[in-house]
Amino acid sequence: MATLLVTGGAGFIGSNFVHHVIDHTDHQVVVLDKLTYAGNLASLDGLPADRFRFVQGDIADAGVVDELVGGVDAVVHYAAESHNDNSLHDPRPFLDTNIIGTYTLLEAVRRHEKRFHHISTDEVYGDLELDDPARFTEHTPYNPSSPYSSTKAGSDLLVRAWVRSFGVQATISNCSNNYGPYQHVEKFIPRQITNVIRGIRPKLYGAGENVRDWIHADDHSSAVLTILDRGVIGETYLIGADGEKNNKDVVELILSLMGQPADAYDHVTDRAGHDLRYAIDSTKLRTDLGWAPQYSDFEAGLAATIDWYRANEAWWAPTKDGVEAFYASKGQ
Repeated sequence: MATLLVTGGAGFIGSNFVHHVIDHTDHQVVVLDKLTYAGNLASLDGLPADRFRFVQGDIADAGVVDELVGGVDAVVHYAAESHNDNSLHDPRPFLDTNIIGTYTLLEAVRRHEKRFHHISTDEVYGDLELDDPARFTEHTPYNPSSPYSSTKAGSDLLVRAWVRSFGVQATISNCSNNYGPYQHVEKFIPRQITNVIRGIRPKLYGAGENVRDWIHADDHSSAVLTILDRGVIGETYLIGADGEKNNKDVVELILSLMGQPADAYDHVTDRAGHDLRYAIDSTKLRTDLGWAPQYSDFEAGLAATIDWYRANEAWWAPTKDGVEAFYASKGQ
């Protein structure tokens, strides 16, 4: 049994990881989360009090971080500002959290000699052409295109430097786009699902040709736990489930699964700097560590996600109107 500190554990993929750890191991979990708009304590409801503790705080607060890191066996670092549109509007919070926050955690794990795993994104690699057969690998050069992805790239490089310069016991994973329970309704898939539930026509950026490589949050969680248990210190692992779909196909599949005409959506102005295609090659993770995704069928995973949002309107309803008002103000 170990005690894990999970930063950003009230957010989307962080809360899914916390539930996965509680359900599949005997580890104890401490969550540190600032509870910005993207964090939701309701995502952690029902966890056993004898194995779970929540602390509200900022990963850039050295005092809070040092005290917590000193009392755990490992840190799993999910906390991040992660919304591309928000980073274009105001980049500063992305620097504060993704760069300064990661630095603060690295210094704490260095002092206390703790295991550290850093969660990152495939967006650090930029994008691929729609007709390019290549996929991102651990050796793909970094080419971030937004303030969000640039700060995530910077945080990755900090982790690598602290491993090499100071011997920090760290690993990194870069994951493709997640979907599943507890995802904020500002994000692409839950926004479209909840629009259909509310009787609002889904919205599609541009022609909808942009491709994302989708992975269910449960599969991301199992991969992270595998890396934490068996990953080689200093190594980077790419996490993906061979789930490439363009946005148009995803919207049409959501509509079909929810009993609506597949063309019952509206096109809106494309997002500035919208990356064309992401695609992950997770061969290293699968070959070296023996990991495999459970949700290899995207349609089945999406159907399960739709069921969750239908059954948990009380979780997402409080933020829905504000999100739609924000997008409406931008014509999106």
